[in-house]
Amino acid sequence: MTAQPGAGIPTGPSGPTGSETDGTDEVADLFRALGRQIKVARERAGLSQKELGDRLGYGEETISSVERARRTPQPELLVAVDALLECGGLLASAAEDVERAKTRRRVRHPEWFKDYARLEQEAVELHDYSSLVLPGLLQTETHANVVFRTRQPFLDAATIEQRVAARLDRQQIFNRWPPPFTTFTIEESILHRPLGGWNVHREQLEALLRFGALRGVELQVLPMERKEHPSLGGPFIMLTPKGKSQVAYLEVQHISRLITDPDEVRILAARYGSIRAQALTPEESLTLIKKMLGDR
Repeated sequence: MTAQPGAGIPTGPSGPTGSETDGTDEVADLFRALGRQIKVARERAGLSQKELGDRLGYGEETISSVERARRTPQPELLVAVDALLECGGLLASAAEDVERAKTRRRVRHPEWFKDYARLEQEAVELHDYSSLVLPGLLQTETHANVVFRTRQPFLDAATIEQRVAARLDRQQIFNRWPPPFTTFTIEESILHRPLGGWNVHREQLEALLRFGALRGVELQVLPMERKEHPSLGGPFIMLTPKGKSQVAYLEVQHISRLITDPDEVRILAARYGSIRAQALTPEESLTLIKKMLGDR
């Protein structure tokens, strides 16, 4: 059978940020306070966001997002920053508070996206084929902002901010242990489209290199020069929740569709295998991205 969560805008999750009644305002206040403390400690040490990220093994956009409370400050990040910047346990002591707060902070998705978002958080495997836009799980904050800001009909500023925050929050699955096994196969043409301008695009390409280097992540590029293509019907995602059967997810224009029918899922899984077979290897793909960065 096929479940249809409903119609929606296929640009990612959104929804309210919460209210005092569910405790999310207090959680937001905690994350803002921790973000400010990290920023103060970083600036006191004379480090830029990039320099701090490089020393800790995080991307510049991650540090930026945490400082602005756009992304949950993971306990391991707090401990690492505390040790590196000699905060005397101020940040490390908040790690337990963050763990408790994470259970209270709920990123609310629109009805049409809720089923998929729930399954994504439970995923032990996720395989994403993208043909027009980068996967939301791999987008930087600035890139995601451009995606939502330029879509039509236009979104208001508050909605854009909510959707960007929700998209970044989904990336927490990479911090789980053990991490889910994820593969991303991206059309080369996407990498040549500098959404938001070259500076935004450069940051995004650099982020792809970091994502591609993560354990459990394989990033592949499907070259434009291929003479055959097994999936001209568009992008899709294959997802396996823990202890459950594999499902597929589609988004096109204003329609989203969660596919659970075994035969349909099997066909898409086979199609994804064909796509990966025609793509560059993960190593070749990262080399191509590095070359694109070096050419500018």
